[in-house]
This record gives sequence, structure tokens and C-alpha cells, in this order.
Amino acid sequence: MAGSVGSRAFQNARLQKKHRKQADALLATAAAAYRQGRHMDAQALCRDILALLPDHVEALQLLGRSALDTGRFADAEAALTRAVAIEPRDVDAQANLGGALFNLGRFEEARKYQERAVALKPTFAAALTALGNTLWRLSEFEQAIAAHDRAIALKPDYADAYCNRGVVQLLLDRNAEADQSFDRALSFDPRHMQALFGKGLVGLNLRRFDAALAAFNAALAVKPDAAVVMAQRGRLHLQAGRLDQAAADFDAALARDPRLEPALLGKAHIGVLKHNVAPAMEACRKVLEQNPVSEAAWMWLGACFAQQGDIATALQHFDRAIEIKPDYSDALIAKIFTLDFLPEADFAIQQATRREWWQRIGARIPRFDLSPRQRDPDRRIVVGYVSSDFRNHSAAFAFLPVLRHHDHSLFQVNCYSCFAQQDSVTALCRSAADVWVEASQMSDDELAARIDADQVDILVDLSGHSVGNRLAVFARKPAPVQVSGWGNGTGTGLPTIDYFFGDPVTMPQSVRPLFAEQIYDLPSVITTEPLPGLAPSPLPMLRNGYVTFGVFNRIDKLSDPALALWARLLQELPDSRIVIKNAALDDAFLRDGLIGRFAAHGVAPERITCLGASARDQHLAEFAKIDISLDPFPQNGGVSTWESLQAGVPVIAKLGMSAASRAAGAIVTAVGLDDWVAEDDAGYIAIARRFAVDPAALAAVRAELPQRVGASAAGNVEIYTRKVEEGYRSFWRRYCAENCR
Repeated sequence: MAGSVGSRAFQNARLQKKHRKQADALLATAAAAYRQGRHMDAQALCRDILALLPDHVEALQLLGRSALDTGRFADAEAALTRAVAIEPRDVDAQANLGGALFNLGRFEEARKYQERAVALKPTFAAALTALGNTLWRLSEFEQAIAAHDRAIALKPDYADAYCNRGVVQLLLDRNAEADQSFDRALSFDPRHMQALFGKGLVGLNLRRFDAALAAFNAALAVKPDAAVVMAQRGRLHLQAGRLDQAAADFDAALARDPRLEPALLGKAHIGVLKHNVAPAMEACRKVLEQNPVSEAAWMWLGACFAQQGDIATALQHFDRAIEIKPDYSDALIAKIFTLDFLPEADFAIQQATRREWWQRIGARIPRFDLSPRQRDPDRRIVVGYVSSDFRNHSAAFAFLPVLRHHDHSLFQVNCYSCFAQQDSVTALCRSAADVWVEASQMSDDELAARIDADQVDILVDLSGHSVGNRLAVFARKPAPVQVSGWGNGTGTGLPTIDYFFGDPVTMPQSVRPLFAEQIYDLPSVITTEPLPGLAPSPLPMLRNGYVTFGVFNRIDKLSDPALALWARLLQELPDSRIVIKNAALDDAFLRDGLIGRFAAHGVAPERITCLGASARDQHLAEFAKIDISLDPFPQNGGVSTWESLQAGVPVIAKLGMSAASRAAGAIVTAVGLDDWVAEDDAGYIAIARRFAVDPAALAAVRAELPQRVGASAAGNVEIYTRKVEEGYRSFWRRYCAENCR
């Protein structure tokens, strides 16, 4: 028996020796294959070794390293876990196992093995910067930077560590430091793709679009198929208003990586801008399938529902985005803007949401240290206007009249244009300015510094919480007096904005304590220039034999309550027709949905005419076919209300519980049509029925309306501008009186 056991042991020893010899030869071949980039061969040879010797540490290490290099992270984890169990003090195995776990998204486990590697070898620079990347994913940003700094101290020319540190600094919004880190990486490796990419992201964050584009192009020159770089270049084009180039980049990125989140989000963004809702929703859903906590996907999905008029669902999605990221400015702004469309959102709800933006974002922004101003109450005042809408945009039609009719002997007009693309309206705005500043590529700090250097006395926000706003600049308060008006006349919630242009109807006295700003009354919250060459047209009802109602407003303003009331009106006047005109109605998905909403209320499709985009002169000419315009609610028309009145088409408005739901009533009242403003649904219907059966009275209103508009303080832009200037002078005098000590 003893001899038998000894014989077997001897045979096993000989077999082990034979296997080790075979393994050594295979390992040498596997290592050569690995060095030559033949990973599949290397991995197959390692498995052959492990079939002979399951605990062969070197084979496990090489198999794990090769699997890690080829993105087979689960295989890498399995091999390296066995390796460190056999040889716990193997530094490379510990570090590589950390790398595999990192790529599997198991960051706490990755951290454990990376820290072990560093403990075993404190001078292991690669393990330190890898640990820094893991700490970043665990939101331990300062510790991450410290790990990268240790790696750099050990290896001062370590380009990867500089780049990795820059990424963390970028996440902390420390853009200048990040830029320096990326520059250091590039000083050691000028073709470091990730550092070039990082430079592009810094430029994007700081609105330095030309520099960002150059950096992204350089990164793509190094790695032409880098889908993530294409996607971010698409974001850059999008911010600069180059939608076609943005779409091309997003498509190219998705062709290489169909699940790439930034590219899908970019597609959603473009879909919303172009009113292509169906593909935008599909892109959002693809993102959420793989990343249910993508705050941007929830936000853009909400925007899609808002465009369809489903305001409640839109707001739910915005709230979900804010729940994921409480300081997500885009979602907060989208919520603020969309609440204007919710029927039950009154002044208190809307102003509370604006205060939320201030508490989460604005209050955290440091105030600017103003340079001295000459406090002479009667001197020429420097007024600075800040907007992204000095272009063919509805907001421009509201503030351009004031720009064009300023008394330049008393007021210097500075315009800070924050949108790169320009058009004929831009030229009109520019011609009205004493100083024109292209600010689209200025960061908030840079723009604030420029405004202060220009000695602006009164800084005017023309955007409110609409897209493209620069409220973060106003939070810094780079001018002694700050005002908001015209572009989005609902208040900002910023304590740093002193005044807000309103009117007595839009903002009743009872609600004014809710506003962060002091309200200064103008004849109406907005005005517009007279329509050139547009003479009153004959009443269409006289030739048609029936009344034609018109709604020339954005489709997202067509709320369910408004649409239900219009359907009721059409049923009470069975021969009547309705024309709805908006660029979004070029989208068949939205157009069919709108017709379906009317059909659900019993209105036949043939009674509804949907018109899409057209040139402005053609758009205005369509009013000749309208007898009565119907103002939507709770989000009223603004410029569209003025256009209808100037074209001789009276507007029926209903007063609501918020600024946005009272603006049209204020405009209609300001031109003397008080009897066209209703307090409730019954009053709205009554006005329409009264004039629909009295063509003579309606024709008389139509004939005199343009003259009535021009004679009113609200519709006469010169009178209106003098009222604005009176406000500026009173604001400045008050500032001088309060700060003369």
C-alpha cells in the first residue's frame, strides 16, 4: 500500500513538472501574442495553461489583463479574482482587478483593490490615478484630485494623470484649473485625445465656441471614430445655433455607437427645437432604457409632452429630473416656463418656483464687486440690454420698438448679444445701439466683467426664464440697478433684479408682494411696432356667410381647457370655422394630434384649418381671412395678440390667475376694447356669440381698430418708450439718492 501511494505521488510530481514545462512554453507564446495585440490567441493560450495548471498565477494575470484590454470585463474580473486569491501581494493583479471592477460599474469594490495596490506599492503612479478615477465616480471629488496629484508628484510627466485630474476639475466647474491640467497633459503628449477632448469641454462650458471647436476637431484628427467627441461637437454646434451641423454630428456618433447617451440627448434636443416630437421622444426613451436616472432624458421627454399640450405629464418629468439633480438649471427653467401653461398655477405657485431657482442656483453665485459709478441723478444713463433674442424671434418684436425709439441724448444704449447666429432683425437691433457687444462666447463671469467695465448703470434682462437667458449674470449683479422686462414678462424671482416692467391688469396690486422685484407699470406689459403697409381688410364673414375664428399661437399654448371652450363655441355656432396657425403644425404628428383633440369634443376635421410656418408677411396676411381671434389660456398670446389687433382683428381674452394668463387681457384693455375681455368661460362665449351674429358691429370694430391701437399709449411706440425712460430715470434717481452717502 505504501509503495502504491509513493508511486502515485511520484507520477503526479512528474506530471506536474511536465505541465509546468508545457505551461512555461505556452506562457511565453501567450505573452508574445499579447505584445503583438493578438488578444484572442493570448487568451486561448492562457486557458490552455489553466486547463493544465488551474492555479497558474501568471496565466491568470495575463488572461485578466488581456480581457481587460479587450473590454471583456467580466472575464477579466473572474481571472484576476483567482489571481489575487492565490497571490494577494501581487500589485499588478490587485490594480488590474480594480480596473475590471471599475469598468463593470462596481466602484466601491474597485476602490478596495486599487487601495490595496497603492498600499503594497505607494509609488505606483498608475494605480493612484486609477484610484482617482474611481473616487470621482463615487463623488469624492477632492480625494480624487488628491490621488491624481500624488500620481503627478511621483511622475511629473504623467499626461494621463494630468488629464484625469482635469476631468474632475471640470465636473466641479473649476474650468480654468481644468484647462491648465489639460494643457499640462498636452505639453507631454500633444496628441493626447482625451486631453484635447477635455479642452473642448472647457471651451463649451465657458462659451468659447471657436476654441472648443478647434479642440474637438483636433481630438477627432487623432481618433476619427471617437463617437463621444462627435456628440460633444454636436452639442457645440447646437449651442451656436448650427442645427444642421449638430444633427450630422449626432447621426455620425450614433452610427458608431447607437446607445451613446449624449448623442441621443442631442437628437432629442434638436427634435424639440424643430417640433419633431416623435423622434425626440424615441431618443429619450432609448436613453432611459439604459440609464433610468438620466436627468437630461427626463427633462427633454418633459419638453416633448409640453409641446403636445400635456402640461401635467411634462411637469412630472421635470420634477423627476430635479429629483435626480436638484440644481439642474435646465429642468428648473423648463418647469418655470411650463407652469405658465398650467391652468391651476396661480401667481403664488409660479413665483414660488422662481424662488426655487434662486435658492438652488442663483443664491450660490458670488456677487460682483462693482466699480464706482458717477452718482449724478440727471446725467446721461447707460442702459445695457442682455438677450439671446436680438434676431427673428417673438421676444425681439416686443423689445425692438423700445430700442429703436430711445432718446440717445439722455440714454446710452448698450446691447449684449448672447446668440451667435444673426439675421435681418439682428441688424435692426444693432443699428439702434450705441454700443454692440457680441457676448455669445463670453462666460457669465466674463460678461459680468465687461458690463461693469462698460459702466452700465441700468442692466435690463430681456429673457426672464426663457431659453438662452443669462440670469446667472444678473445673479452676480454687475450693474447698480437691474430690471427685467418684455422677453418673458412673468418675473424672475431674483432678489438681485430690482424692478420688473408690468402693468396694472397683468399684475394686480393684491399679488405684487409675491414678486422678488418691485413692479413698475407701463401702459401694457409689451408693445410692438406698427405693421408696415397692412391696411384693414374687409370682414371675411360678409363674403363667407359664416364666422371664422383664428388662433395664431404656439401649439403648446392650446391647453385642454381652452380647446374645450373653443369646441363648445364651434358647436354653438355650427357654421363657424377655426384656423390655427403655428410652425409646429408642419409636423404631422402634432397636427394630427391637435385635430384629434378637437374630434374628441365632436368637432369635425373639415371645420379646422391648420397652417404651418410661413414668411412673416405671409403670416400677417392670413389675418385677412379671420373675423375674430381667440386668445389661448392660461398662457396668453403676446406679440400675436398685438399683431391681430394691428391687423384689425379683435381678440377675445379671458383673465386668469397668473401673469401669463392676464397679458392678453391687459393688451386688449390698453387699446380700449374692455368689452372683449372676459372674466370666465361664459363671458368668453358670450362675447364671441354677440359679435358673430352682428356683422355690422364687427366690421366697425375692424375698420377702426388699427387707428385705435396707434392712438393708445400701449400701441404708440414713441409714447410707450417715453414711459420706459421715465421708469429708468426714476430708478436711477432713487439709486443715487440711496447711495449718495
